[in-house]
Amino acid sequence: MVTAETAMSLPVLVLLTLMGVAAVGVGQARVRCADAAGEAARAVARGDPASAAERARAAAGAPVAVRIGSSASDTKVTVRMVLRPVSWLPMVSITESAVVATEPGVPS
Repeated sequence: MVTAETAMSLPVLVLLTLMGVAAVGVGQARVRCADAAGEAARAVARGDPASAAERARAAAGAPVAVRIGSSASDTKVTVRMVLRPVSWLPMVSITESAVVATEPGVPS
């Protein structure tokens, strides 16, 4: 009797486990995306906007879209990453931003 109930619930347990693994993957991607935004924002704030996208891609470890906005006092970089955690799940878009103070003497 117990084995039949276990056999019926086993697919649900496998599905829940896969969903948990996918959630952990998305969490890791969010952290990588936030790190990439911070790296790019620091590069722009130091006056090196040409290398910002390359630094963001290197920090994220995946293709990312980088949007840069700067003013006289702050530099804001937004990084967007699209990933598919599991092949049968839909794609997930992750967006993270970082704001850092612009270095003195750097043109906005």
